[in-house]
Amino acid sequence: MKCAPVSTRIPVLLYHAVMDDPPGWIAEFTVSPKEFASQLDAIVASGRTAITVGALAAHFTAGEPLPPRPVVLTFDDGFADLVGPTAEALAARDLPSTAYLTTGAITPGRPCLLPPAPMMNLSQAPRLEQYGMEVGAHTVTHPQLDTLTPGLLRRELREAKVVLEDVLGREVRHLAYPHGYNSPAVRRAVAAAGYTSAVAVRHALSSESDEIYRIARLILRRGHTVADIEQWMEGRGAKAAPYPDSLPTVGWRMYRRARALLNGPEFAG
Repeated sequence: MKCAPVSTRIPVLLYHAVMDDPPGWIAEFTVSPKEFASQLDAIVASGRTAITVGALAAHFTAGEPLPPRPVVLTFDDGFADLVGPTAEALAARDLPSTAYLTTGAITPGRPCLLPPAPMMNLSQAPRLEQYGMEVGAHTVTHPQLDTLTPGLLRRELREAKVVLEDVLGREVRHLAYPHGYNSPAVRRAVAAAGYTSAVAVRHALSSESDEIYRIARLILRRGHTVADIEQWMEGRGAKAAPYPDSLPTVGWRMYRRARALLNGPEFAG
């Protein structure tokens, strides 16, 4: 498959928690507030224009125009910092973004596979939109979607969508796969559930020819620095999607499916 030229590569960044003292299970994917501010400043300095996933999806599906050098910032799960310091840091720099919320994790008393962590509350979701954030779904319990039975898969996709639509008062059209796990069958189910886009992980740059139901993202780890951000803003430092799944990826999916038959749904992380 021909590689996308640097000029058409689109960095879609994936953040989780932004805090100084995260729980151990999410620490690897946590950025400190100080580092986060430096990374946002680097994005602004790069001359890239931040857009939402919705704007990117509209370009893929309907040819809606994009700014010459777009960048997309996304946030998964719904950690407590999102409604407050993280949203404020984005708004202060006029950086729109997309937040994908795990409804079970942010609804008190609702069972969820996510380990304990400081989380926002479902009732706060409308505040994200006031800060200029687009809200999408990240399932109910954060399972490995590509290991679920068809019935459980439909429930995870549709319930998360309905719950968020009820609290927001509008349609929720975009989904993020927990830990990026997906498959052709999962992608078909996502479309059937009424979503118009879905983001994966892939740790790759997106591009003009990326797949609408597995848009590639670059996952931020605690070891990433401003230098990594600067390289990605130049369209370098990672391969570009789309590209086929590797044999190890397919083999890992088969192993996880076999394990799920024995153990039931497992946390995607």
